[in-house]
Amino acid sequence: MNAEKRVQILSRLRARNPNPTTELNYGSDFELLIAVILSAQATDISVNKATAKLYPLANTPAAIAGLGLRKLKPFIKTIGLYNSKAKNIIKTCKILVAQHHSEVPRTREALEALPGVGRKTANVLLNTAWGEATIAVDTHIYRVSNRTRLAPGKTVLEVEKKLLGVIPEEFVRNVHHWLILHGRYVCVARKPRCGACCIADLCEFKDKGQYLEG
Repeated sequence: MNAEKRVQILSRLRARNPNPTTELNYGSDFELLIAVILSAQATDISVNKATAKLYPLANTPAAIAGLGLRKLKPFIKTIGLYNSKAKNIIKTCKILVAQHHSEVPRTREALEALPGVGRKTANVLLNTAWGEATIAVDTHIYRVSNRTRLAPGKTVLEVEKKLLGVIPEEFVRNVHHWLILHGRYVCVARKPRCGACCIADLCEFKDKGQYLEG
């Protein structure tokens, strides 16, 4: 895919959604951190349902750490991998209290040192909370980048590096959310909705013809 076509694709996505953001509900950097940890292999809807019950009772590192595993787990038991996530969240909260004055650190190194926080989660925090030009490649971004040929790669890290290398600066801050939302609602996994896609004529998906009427 050439540079001109990429600009056209991103311009159309921007026109559809000039100020995109996450669909996770949060009111602070800390609430966003916990929501993103919970969102691994889970839907934003399921996370929002859980945090809607948790945050009114505990939405600071000290408060959640104070709950302990036994009291935290019932709030998140409907979310996949809740046992390991609960353990990581309690450990992370204790580290935030002990080492970061209960604040979420703003560097990649410090974020990735927190239990349950990998590169993708750190990228989400850096981009969504603080507006940095990072791209958290999840299953949606990976699929859209490869299917459209916007930035094909064999691994999520390869796609991330490719996107950062080919996306013009004016689009980098928001491309993360545009691609996630496009993959979630239009360029879905099994039956992409090519007939309702605003970039169908620019997309290089070789099988899009069979889906254009959908």
